[in-house]
Amino acid sequence: MKQQDVTVARIYCSEKGGRYRELIDRLHDQEQVAGVTAFRGIAGFGGSGRMHEVHLLDVSLDLPIVVEFFDRPERVAAILSDIKDLVPPGHVISWQAKANLE
Repeated sequence: MKQQDVTVARIYCSEKGGRYRELIDRLHDQEQVAGVTAFRGIAGFGGSGRMHEVHLLDVSLDLPIVVEFFDRPERVAAILSDIKDLVPPGHVISWQAKANLE
């Protein structure tokens, strides 16, 4: 198995407003990245300090969502530049990894 350098990007957002769905669709349909996964959190907070969490009797649609994707480093850099209008500052982290893309 041949390993290649990739960059993994993690984008923090919220269910509210459907922005995460727009990101996933764009990463899949337009950018066609090597892989995308969305994680739904049970609790979280960001810069506002407002806690978003699930309760037993609550059907909240404002839970934290993490959209994670990976591809070759130059592709991820270009994609992050292209989607900066969809993601507020401070909501993206990235790191280098290895993956078998073939």
